Amino acid sequence: GFDEVIVATGVKPRLPDIPGLDPPKVLSYHEVLFERKPVGERVAIIGAGGIGVDVCEFLLHEPGQSIEAFCDEWGVDPSGSTEGGLRPPKPAPPRRDIVMLQRKPAKKRKMGTGPGRTTGWVHRLVLERAGVRMLDEVSYERIDDRGLHIRRKGEREILDVDTIVLAAGQ
Repeated sequence: GFDEVIVATGVKPRLPDIPGLDPPKVLSYHEVLFERKPVGERVAIIGAGGIGVDVCEFLLHEPGQSIEAFCDEWGVDPSGSTEGGLRPPKPAPPRRDIVMLQRKPAKKRKMGTGPGRTTGWVHRLVLERAGVRMLDEVSYERIDDRGLHIRRKGEREILDVDTIVLAAGQ
């Protein structure tokens, strides 16, 4: 009795065409978020859309952040004794050194805009406070024991990272 049937069984992370995706240092966002595979201290995230930002924030903070830590980070005074219930924020130091990468120029798509207009600014603020390096206009050359080889604005660079997370869409 239905006019249409929609089969929505989930997605598969997109695997970009980069030579060297096989090493154990390369993980999909699914492996990081759901399988909880170990991630190193220096991380490159390929993809700066919504899922890339979510993975980045996940990797910056200790799991199970307490209410007190959240209030400290955002400058919230739960006692309400300060004006507006606010105090100077005290962000926690980041757990990892992270670089986020995207192929598009930031002029066309500002990095971290994937989560949306109403929340994107919050995510970008968290990433900026944590010192996340955001690189646009990147082309990926290869991955090897030395790291992630990229080209950006005509210049070659090797990102010396422990883990590369693929968050380049579905």
